Amino acid sequence: MSAADHADDLIDYEEDDQALQQDSLKVSADTDVIVEGDDDKKDKKGSYVGIHSTGFRDFLLKPELLRSIVDCGFEHPSEVQQECIPQSILGMDVLCQAKSGMGKTAVFVLATLQQIEPVDGEVSVVVLCHTRELAFQIKNEYARFSKYLPDIRTGVFYGGIPIAKDIETLNDKSKCPHILVGTPGRVLALVRDKHIKLSNVKHFVLDECDKMLEQLEMRRDVQDIFRATPHHKQVMMFSATLSKETRPVCKKFMQNPLEIYVDDEAKLTLHGLQQFYIKLDECEKNRKLNDLLDTLEFNQVCIFVKSVPRANELNRILTECNFPSICIHSQMAQDERIKRYRSFKDFEKRIMVATDIFGRGIDIERVNIVVNYDMPDSADTYLHRVGRAGRFGTKGLGITFVSDEKDSTTLNDVQSRFEININPLTDDIDINSFNVTS
Repeated sequence: MSAADHADDLIDYEEDDQALQQDSLKVSADTDVIVEGDDDKKDKKGSYVGIHSTGFRDFLLKPELLRSIVDCGFEHPSEVQQECIPQSILGMDVLCQAKSGMGKTAVFVLATLQQIEPVDGEVSVVVLCHTRELAFQIKNEYARFSKYLPDIRTGVFYGGIPIAKDIETLNDKSKCPHILVGTPGRVLALVRDKHIKLSNVKHFVLDECDKMLEQLEMRRDVQDIFRATPHHKQVMMFSATLSKETRPVCKKFMQNPLEIYVDDEAKLTLHGLQQFYIKLDECEKNRKLNDLLDTLEFNQVCIFVKSVPRANELNRILTECNFPSICIHSQMAQDERIKRYRSFKDFEKRIMVATDIFGRGIDIERVNIVVNYDMPDSADTYLHRVGRAGRFGTKGLGITFVSDEKDSTTLNDVQSRFEININPLTDDIDINSFNVTS
């Protein structure tokens, strides 16, 4: 069921959608052209309303934020950061689609930290995402960038752990977070039982917004949370994949947003990522995977499978073959999932077997190889999976196993949609063509 089918369920700020669309500021990432409204002015190539910056200092951020940016080792903003940050720190609504690994999270983290004026016992920022691991990761990003802002507290709230602990935190003014990150189900439960008051929220963020708004049940949760916040606030939404059908749904939550889209889907592919496929029978996959792990040099590798039983079984096989792997999937207890995520991020393990729960938004900077042991179910999922390698413009390698006709069809769909050629993996692959161990 598509998001567009339920557009009538949504809040709409404007009586006239046409007026909203004409007032919107649209930035087309594939042409470097700004279009304001529908007037007859000629497009101006390479001109921007925002500051076209070469460094984070040009954004005039708080000194405390600049110090933490330097500590994180960031020197120059990515293209999407150059486009979004100047407008977002002024409180403008933002709807942004840009490819994986280009620093979309930093846009809303920096924008909200720049604007926030913390008051004890009041939640000022709400950030919603579709998985617990992503919520945990976003909370850590806030911790990194607010290092020199000790008065600002961030809390993360998701299912799978006792709600009593969350209630205790929220009821204590000295612990209540100013920035709340969470999954819609748990946050809504706390809102409905009046444990969270959202009457002072000034910034509302959806990360991987398409995933949350395309699923009807999750969208209703998001809407209910949204309704509990004030009418006047900044709304920002981000995703790597945002269909033309979903965009109007997102804009129902917004007022005159800055819109940044990669309309040319070929531009969604990661330039530093080499992609190959291997045609083989199902029974040959384990042997081939063993050979690859023996042959290739890697920092860390993510191996994606299509189901929980297959994840557990492949993890067992790899461990028995002396490849110390770690496994993450949706049926684990939440504490265990977070523990394993941390272990992998901290480089305690170099091989991870996962289901698609780990395929979106999760940023492990040392991952430079992704293996699709099982073909993903769609071109979108493929893009999100391989996007775990080659983050923020670095090089990486994506290898996909193709074992039947359905797999071949999906592979062809990926190639035609993103206008790339995925070639067979040959024995003479250049190891130095992607990020080797460093």
